[in-house]
Amino acid sequence: MQSRYFTIGDYPQGTPQRELFELHETELPALEDGEVRIRNTWLSVDPYMRGRMSGVKTYVEPFELNTPLEGGAVGQVIESRDARFPMGAKVRHMAGWRDIAQVKGDTLEALPTLEVPEQAYLGVLGMPGMTAWTGLHLVAEMRDGDNVLVSAASGAVGSLAVQLAKARGGTVVGIAGSQEKLDWLEAHAIKAVSYRGKDAGQLSADLKAACPEGFDVYYENVGGVCLEAALDNLRLGARIAVCGLIARYNDDVPSAGPSNLDVILIQRVRMQGFIVLDHWSQYPRFLEEVGPRVANGEIDYEETIEDGLERTPDAFLKLFEGTNRGKTLVRL
Repeated sequence: MQSRYFTIGDYPQGTPQRELFELHETELPALEDGEVRIRNTWLSVDPYMRGRMSGVKTYVEPFELNTPLEGGAVGQVIESRDARFPMGAKVRHMAGWRDIAQVKGDTLEALPTLEVPEQAYLGVLGMPGMTAWTGLHLVAEMRDGDNVLVSAASGAVGSLAVQLAKARGGTVVGIAGSQEKLDWLEAHAIKAVSYRGKDAGQLSADLKAACPEGFDVYYENVGGVCLEAALDNLRLGARIAVCGLIARYNDDVPSAGPSNLDVILIQRVRMQGFIVLDHWSQYPRFLEEVGPRVANGEIDYEETIEDGLERTPDAFLKLFEGTNRGKTLVRL
């Protein structure tokens, strides 16, 4: 059995170039006891992968050079020496960026049985969805009636965050870029504000116009001018859940921090970063709360899909161009 997979041969500076990614092929060894072979059907690409290409350990080890890259994937078992995962079983795992995966059964999760497309377990009911729910409920401790601001509000995480916040009854504002993304937010009764071509002062004024009374919760995905503008519009005792800072992921040198951090003191703001894996024990609770709402169509979600293993690097790089909507996936 042959497996094709992507590697990188160097750690990039700035925005990675397409030629960084190399496609290889290898013959897989015979299965050992406890191993499972999977034909991947869907691959996930996510912004956090850029950090793993830095060569520096953060909350996760960096990618190893010249070895198969890793990422979320869904697939079907085609050979097994683990009784928990018989042939034909649908599973989720982290051996993405390849077409055939061979892994220990202990690293697999059987897909839940909700009536949703299997790729939903990489998006709205997977790590991005769990991240949205965790940031709002466990980190920011969102309450009924809270006014909530979300940056990157039409992305895989942000698009669920705004919908979960909207259901709690307060004013919800989403920051996005393209007119198409702004229109999607407005169609879901979310007040939409564009960041394109604006400095922090201009964006702050637009946020003030959208929600004059200010925000109780800020769900941060971007950083940069979005964070500075948000700080100017926080209410007393506001909570900021820092999920990501994608505006900085490809910076060659450290960027300056917000000039108005004194707001955190003045408004007694709590600002907390979080990693969703630290809260994964709560995934069954998330699935119980959000899964039925996705299955019955109450929660809307979008996907940007690239077809074919060869397109995986292109799908990943589009995350930093702002052209994707919702969860970005590769279909095999």
